[in-house]
Amino acid sequence: MLSDENDFFKRELQIDSEATFLELNDFILDSLGYARDELTTFHLCDEEWQKELEITMMDMGASSDEDSYLMADTHLEDLLDHKGQHLFFVFDMLSERGFFIELAELIPGKSLDKPVVTKAEGKAPKQLESIEVAASRLATPATGEPWDDELFSDESVDEGDIDLEGFDIADAESLY
Repeated sequence: MLSDENDFFKRELQIDSEATFLELNDFILDSLGYARDELTTFHLCDEEWQKELEITMMDMGASSDEDSYLMADTHLEDLLDHKGQHLFFVFDMLSERGFFIELAELIPGKSLDKPVVTKAEGKAPKQLESIEVAASRLATPATGEPWDDELFSDESVDEGDIDLEGFDIADAESLY
């Protein structure tokens, strides 16, 4: 299990394949000292870490033509079937923060009484970001560069292009 927030963070876990995704969820949260009171989700991902299938904590009202997987009802062995399979575990839904998990090994017939952490390196990221950190993340585009203030400046607006007389509040109300 890796984090894109801390290059030194790494966890290796062993869990029985008959365990549910909810048991894996709870074990991850407990092993990192995270509270269980936040919504979380797992995503099965392709080789490029693109999300394909979601395993949710509760029914999110998916349409009937979509498969819906709930953590409490879905066993790991139901969806995890090959070495190298990728999962993304979202522990902070508001900021879409999570851990990258790669299935390292399947051991058929081996039963574990309880999950264990077999390797722990580095400090886990905080479970929830402060409002300021989350806001700054949203205020910076995906390029990592700050927004260009000139893009949104009043100087780029030509007031002659705005027809204030052609707009009536009654027109706006008729849209609803």
